Amino acid sequence: MAQNIYDREDFFAGYSQLGRSVEGLEGAAEWPAMRAMLPDVGGLRVVDLGCGFGWFCRWAREHGAAQVLGLDLSEKMLARARAAGPDAGISYETADLDRLSLPEASFDLVYSSLALHYVEDVSRLFGTVHRALAPGGHFVFSTEHPIFMAPTKPGWVIDSEGRKTWPVDQYLVEGPRSTDWLAKGVVKHHRTIGTTLNALLQAGFTIAHVEEFRPTSEQIAAKPELAEELERPMFLLVSVRR
Repeated sequence: MAQNIYDREDFFAGYSQLGRSVEGLEGAAEWPAMRAMLPDVGGLRVVDLGCGFGWFCRWAREHGAAQVLGLDLSEKMLARARAAGPDAGISYETADLDRLSLPEASFDLVYSSLALHYVEDVSRLFGTVHRALAPGGHFVFSTEHPIFMAPTKPGWVIDSEGRKTWPVDQYLVEGPRSTDWLAKGVVKHHRTIGTTLNALLQAGFTIAHVEEFRPTSEQIAAKPELAEELERPMFLLVSVRR
């Protein structure tokens, strides 16, 4: 079973204060890039893996999705999603993505935002998603970029010439890594980009788009602190088709 860090009081309290938690999709710097990778959701059957507060579930319904299923391991996250208000077209359920089972050909779009780095067996999950999609269906997801995840010590390193560098540690050594982010002992699973893309191909997907997220000049002008994200990619965004 995956680590349920989001139900820890200290972690959940910290997460609830993040910009993306308070402002929703518009508070997530990568959202415009993710949105551009999505198909027209009008009339689609959608499932959100790791739905959190349900921001994307509600967005999909507002843009015409026929039905939306939000899945999350955290009861605290699901409670917050349900508290946003009832919608007959949205349902929320508890699910562990490492053990996920979905009906075959039951969805047209599978979406996931920053959840897959908590999954240990991503090959199993990709196979489940492929079977759950109708022919021609879309799978669009974001995950922490493995370059960003690889450091074992957070923060920049200043080299001998005064330049900032990101301390990548054993990038090619895959597996669980424990980090202190909002709480101590948060476990994430490090995989190279090659491992992720090959697992998608082996599951039967056709890769449509891969993006190592970088903020736009307009985003940096609005939030100068985003300039730091030009030093190394923070997110990996992927769109594939069944």
